[in-house]
Amino acid sequence: MKEYDFIIAGAGLFGAVFAREAKQAGKKCLVIEKRDHIAGNIYTKDVEGIQVHEYGAHIFHTSNREVWEYVSQFAEFNRYTNSPVANYQGEMYNLPFNMNTFHKLWGVVTPQEAKDKIEGQKRECTVESPKNLEEQALNLVGRDVYEKLVKGYTEKQWGRRATELPAFIIKRLPVRFTYDNNYFDDDYQGIPIGGYTKMVERMLEGTEVRLGENFLDSQEYYKGMAEKVVYTGMIDEYFNYCFGELEYRSLRFETEVLDEENYQGNAVVNYTEYEVPYTRVIEHKHFEYGKQPKTVITREYPKEWNKGDEPYYPMNDDQNAALYARYLEAAQKEGNVVFGGRLGQYRYFDMDDTVEAALACVREQIQG
Repeated sequence: MKEYDFIIAGAGLFGAVFAREAKQAGKKCLVIEKRDHIAGNIYTKDVEGIQVHEYGAHIFHTSNREVWEYVSQFAEFNRYTNSPVANYQGEMYNLPFNMNTFHKLWGVVTPQEAKDKIEGQKRECTVESPKNLEEQALNLVGRDVYEKLVKGYTEKQWGRRATELPAFIIKRLPVRFTYDNNYFDDDYQGIPIGGYTKMVERMLEGTEVRLGENFLDSQEYYKGMAEKVVYTGMIDEYFNYCFGELEYRSLRFETEVLDEENYQGNAVVNYTEYEVPYTRVIEHKHFEYGKQPKTVITREYPKEWNKGDEPYYPMNDDQNAALYARYLEAAQKEGNVVFGGRLGQYRYFDMDDTVEAALACVREQIQG
């Protein structure tokens, strides 16, 4: 008999949900985490009484009622609504692209005026079968919206010029002909009061957790302790990059405490011109309507991923998809290892996707 039913490598959201449900089903679990904290990239910590999102802003949003009710067991969510604004050369525009945006761009007042303006610009630059992201975006929204609010931000995010990026990265650009600044269309939205770390702590209550331990440093040892391993790290690293490295994009954060009450008046301000090196500035207190005398801001800089960096999202192109397919085939032959999460499955997951995938995974493992 093995000491544990499951060893879960990674104490992020996927691992925490899996561990919680496995424990509820009577399984004995050990969670190991190479960082010195739980909660993965949704980790928050208290700075000056403000919950700071250490690895970038995370707003929980979903239309899946089951997922919303599930996470609500572990946290009370506030009513935060994501309404970012964009700064382009000192001019401020509402996101998503809506009537407030179009009025600022062109002075239009009615939805029909905005539609006519966009359709006119699209006709001027329509390309049959767009071959790159720039052509695709121009087809979708026309030149003004693209050049001021899409082009520079996207090029910084991906580290390549828009003409070098595949068209399928942008399948659609939401255009709304209302004066509603709510970025998401989902039925449920908010941020856990007291931060995400507390939410994950509650998920992991009663489960053994070891911090500062890297599964890959002693994987045979860990495998010998459990019937199965749930691995949420990088799938290519697990196989020692035997087929080559998958590509990721990474991020660098500069966080500072400011001796002022309100720095930018909004939780998220995107900087959409290419010449500004960061993509956005986060002012954390606005996620929880803070009234603290100080504020904490974070500038977010996209960067190329290199070994040792944190991989934040995969490079979705044909070359990486083909390489991942080879790793997936190898993963399916690892009889006692289950691969999950954004790194284990080389997919960009929103938080609700992560919860849904973890619930499906643990049900399959326990029932199967």
